[in-house]
Amino acid sequence: MKSFVFPEFEITRDEEKCGQCRGCERQCSFGTHTYDPLTDRLISDDYKCAGCQRCVIFCPKDAIVVRPTQSFYRPNASWSREKMDDLKKQAETGGVILTGCGNDKPFRIYWDHIVLNASQVTNPSIDPLREPMELRTFLGAKPDLMDISTTNGDVEIKTEISPNLMVETPILFSAMSYGAISYNAFRSLATAARQSGTFFNTGEGGLPKEMRQEFGKCAIVQVASGRFGIDAEYLNCASAVEIKVGQGAKPGIGGHLPGEKVSLEVAATRMIPVGTDAISPAPHHDIYSIEDLSMLITALKEATNYEKPISVKIAAVHNFAAIGSGIVRAGADIIAIDGLRGGTGAAPKVIRDNVGIPIELAISALDRRLKNEGIRNRCSIIAAGGIRCSADVIKAIALGADAVYIGSAALIAMGCTLCQKCYTGKCNWGICTQDPRLSGRLNVDIASQRLTNLIHAWSHEISEMLGGMGINALESLRGNRDHLRGVGLYEWEMDVLGIKGAGE
Repeated sequence: MKSFVFPEFEITRDEEKCGQCRGCERQCSFGTHTYDPLTDRLISDDYKCAGCQRCVIFCPKDAIVVRPTQSFYRPNASWSREKMDDLKKQAETGGVILTGCGNDKPFRIYWDHIVLNASQVTNPSIDPLREPMELRTFLGAKPDLMDISTTNGDVEIKTEISPNLMVETPILFSAMSYGAISYNAFRSLATAARQSGTFFNTGEGGLPKEMRQEFGKCAIVQVASGRFGIDAEYLNCASAVEIKVGQGAKPGIGGHLPGEKVSLEVAATRMIPVGTDAISPAPHHDIYSIEDLSMLITALKEATNYEKPISVKIAAVHNFAAIGSGIVRAGADIIAIDGLRGGTGAAPKVIRDNVGIPIELAISALDRRLKNEGIRNRCSIIAAGGIRCSADVIKAIALGADAVYIGSAALIAMGCTLCQKCYTGKCNWGICTQDPRLSGRLNVDIASQRLTNLIHAWSHEISEMLGGMGINALESLRGNRDHLRGVGLYEWEMDVLGIKGAGE
């Protein structure tokens, strides 16, 4: 049946430059480029192109250009090309449209409407190259009071301190499971976390046994509704345990790893049959109230001998601040909150694009709610979903976060071009695939070094921004919204953010 949907991308090949090396054919896993021996030329099928740009970058003759096709439809403000194409796809297939990566809709990006303070005459700036700058962060519950005694000059802390994660910089790698991403990508994140003094999150796919001893100390392991790959060793080898209730890309609908990506190794790690869809139910079937969540938190603390902080990850949705308060009272040491721009390997497009709220609004609302109730010190807040640069990190901390998770930014650092075809398992960059031929394209040493470089660069920029604000410790900025001002925002938006307008 002839499809009524136009191709998303147009491929132009300069025949004079093209040396017929067939490199583009080898690079593309979608079958876009094929060699025709009858005409002795390469043919490109625009309909199969994902726009990943792999063939463009690796063409030795620079003979290929891939660009989005122009819309051939009559302009209509209500019926955009995307809406018409999606409708036609569903009319042809009768299925749900899947997608990967994060929300790409033009919702207001509040980071770009918030500006930072800077020191001038009365409060001098600090030079982070010559003066100490403290980026180290502790994630976990803090006591209300500290009982300290001094004997012969030695200080002894008598208060029992809850277990905390110590990170050298307030940037952690977000949950991306082995299965959703390749083993090489997964190991790259772990290696970079260890090298950078931070942590990576295993996601809901478990942690391969050969990685547990080597990378457990820099791992946060997840307990999701599917309970994939969970055993006592898994929980105890890590530095923290995270209960995944929801994620920003698909709040309230659980998770789904297509069977095409469940290889022998992924199946062994997740403890499921090879080639079967790994479906995490929308709810945890033992959590239907805050009391149920409290029981699971307590069970995980007992299973880990009360030696590890327990985190709960939720999506930023309506009334989430009240939910967050309940989570803290249930005994969680960390709340990870994921905004609507959070990435995903596979999600219904309609959910990704229409459910949830921006992380910027969520951070401030949660921080203020917990402070008003006098329980802010009982948990740390990790913000996720749309962190693109170091400026976003420092603004998130000023709004009230203790640290941030980065997911899409980490994948882009490894080579991802956000082509949104993660769910197909045919990632040409070797990141979101279990095809050995494709995953082998991602070199662990190179990818982990790129990630380490990213963390180092962002940390340096954070130090520079703190110094410019006259602050020498991240702790002094946390939740200090007086250092932020809004530009081009409505009054209600600034009220939710808890900031003033520029010039006030």
